[in-house]
Amino acid sequence: MLRTLPDPVPPARHEIPPSYISRLATLHGLDINGLWLQVTQPAYPGAGRRVVVPERLAALTGRSVHALAGAMPELRDPPPNWEMFRHQPQTGCHLCDARHPGGRVVRLLPHHTYVCLRHGTWIGPPDIDHPAVDLTRLPGILDAQRRHLLALRRYGWAATYDAVLTGLMLCAHIWSPEGRPSPFGRRDVWDDRLDVLIPFDREKQDYVGFSTSRLFAAVYPEAVALAPLIASPYWRWLAGGTEAEQARFFAEVAGRVTYPYLPPDRGGDAVAHWALADSWRPPSRPLTTYAPGRVRGILPGVAANRLARHEKSALWFSRLRRNQGRTLLFHGHLKPVLLREGEPQYVKWEGTVWHSTRTDDQMKEQVAKMRRVAG
Repeated sequence: MLRTLPDPVPPARHEIPPSYISRLATLHGLDINGLWLQVTQPAYPGAGRRVVVPERLAALTGRSVHALAGAMPELRDPPPNWEMFRHQPQTGCHLCDARHPGGRVVRLLPHHTYVCLRHGTWIGPPDIDHPAVDLTRLPGILDAQRRHLLALRRYGWAATYDAVLTGLMLCAHIWSPEGRPSPFGRRDVWDDRLDVLIPFDREKQDYVGFSTSRLFAAVYPEAVALAPLIASPYWRWLAGGTEAEQARFFAEVAGRVTYPYLPPDRGGDAVAHWALADSWRPPSRPLTTYAPGRVRGILPGVAANRLARHEKSALWFSRLRRNQGRTLLFHGHLKPVLLREGEPQYVKWEGTVWHSTRTDDQMKEQVAKMRRVAG
């Protein structure tokens, strides 16, 4: 029988069990892996992956199974729909985490959580674990999170997930160097936001706190503004309709975010590509889902390949202050809307990014054939 710990601090909301057990072990001077083995069992006979037994963790902490499951999705029975959560756990608001002693708090957040409205901080998608940035000087980002939640209630999680990711992808294309210049572009607004999100340190002569997650914050309000157009069945129907109906859709897009491509030449246009190739398809689903349980209780650090990509992006940003849109397009957060079902698979990611802007005659013929097959 497990004995209740002297100081069983409560779990944080959406915390994963290894994070909670690690904090409990740290606070009580216990071996993390030893404690992990006591409260877990193999996911199935002979499996290396272990899952928490809720009754054992309840005995260890003196808290009810119901209370623990309310905080940690992995302990819920029946299990939640894992597609509604990000597949990769991450840190959250550092001000919220300060209330939970014992070390780093790692959470499994739902797709619609980008901002901590309680403390006004940017959480963003999984990235290098930098402290969340204060949004006091950027109230538009806070308002965008509220509008994101309104869209969630109106369209459901699946349509809203696809719509916001697609909006982020379209904004990233507009912000990329390949985008044609516009006389009054949103790029200036995004650059101004970056001055707050990623400030320049005059003593170090470098930009401090760079992370791709903060680049997402710069375009988040415009992405959420586009999301209702992408989620709405009516606007999707217009986007995939006649030239006149598409013109109404493009005009509405231009009213919500500066749209730097003018008809009749729409070559290399991500918005026109989405209207042509994706507006008539069902919303994209997550490519991967979270798998409950782990082999060991110790939380891994940042993967070497992720750290290398981060350092490379930070270097280019500090040298040239450019390629922000391209950096977003190469981040794994946008893969579900760039690798849609039925899209061709390219050897290099550059091909996938290039394909997401195609509107040439061959592309139109391929889409027409797919729509006929789909009926």
